[in-house]
Amino acid sequence: MPQPTTELRFDDVTAGYGGLPVLEHLSFSVREGERLGLIGRNGAGKTTTLATAMGLADLMKGHIHFGGADISNASTYARSRAGLGYVPQSRDIFPSLTVEENLLSGLQGRSASVALPPIYALFPRLKERRRNGGTQLSGGEQQMLSVARALVGQPRILLLDEPLEGLAPMVREELMDAIVRMSDQLGVGCIIVEQHVDVVLEFSNNVIVLERGLTAYAGSAAVLSGEEALLNRTIGIQKC
Repeated sequence: MPQPTTELRFDDVTAGYGGLPVLEHLSFSVREGERLGLIGRNGAGKTTTLATAMGLADLMKGHIHFGGADISNASTYARSRAGLGYVPQSRDIFPSLTVEENLLSGLQGRSASVALPPIYALFPRLKERRRNGGTQLSGGEQQMLSVARALVGQPRILLLDEPLEGLAPMVREELMDAIVRMSDQLGVGCIIVEQHVDVVLEFSNNVIVLERGLTAYAGSAAVLSGEEALLNRTIGIQKC
């Protein structure tokens, strides 16, 4: 794996919508090849964190840096071109196109012969279904396609908003295995928002627990695994 270089960094960020803050004083960083998990109750600010990184929420205070540049005022398009990838909760595919046409729509000047083989290596099921339309895919396959489309753009940091929502356990495992291999083999950094706490703790190097827009914990996922009281208080469930 290449030496991590590109970093996404939040410095004392307060952000929200319509003048109302959802996040307050949030600071963290994640580099290429690293995996950061965001967990917390509904409304804690997890999705807003990703939206803020992409310029889709109002930045009220603080700064966001990516790849050594201050992108606090950059457009969503500019952030994407710089190497920030985003997979929102809604499965971001074109249902009228085939799997391969969906993937080709994300190319940025690269040939399909170069771009697609590593994607199909991560998602062999998509290779098998490459001529099928988006509406012919299962929910899990659609989510795989959504992640794969983001990867075609060669992001250096990928933001994933509840990628496992509504998926069967076996499909969740298959998708997470592909995301881990993506991070390990391609050196892509990841920030994942997910309700499945055990999955986040196993997947992530570091974790942030958000509670009402504030940071209740920031540190090692392995250490947090032993903090049953904190997990129960801030998330409202116990680890399985």
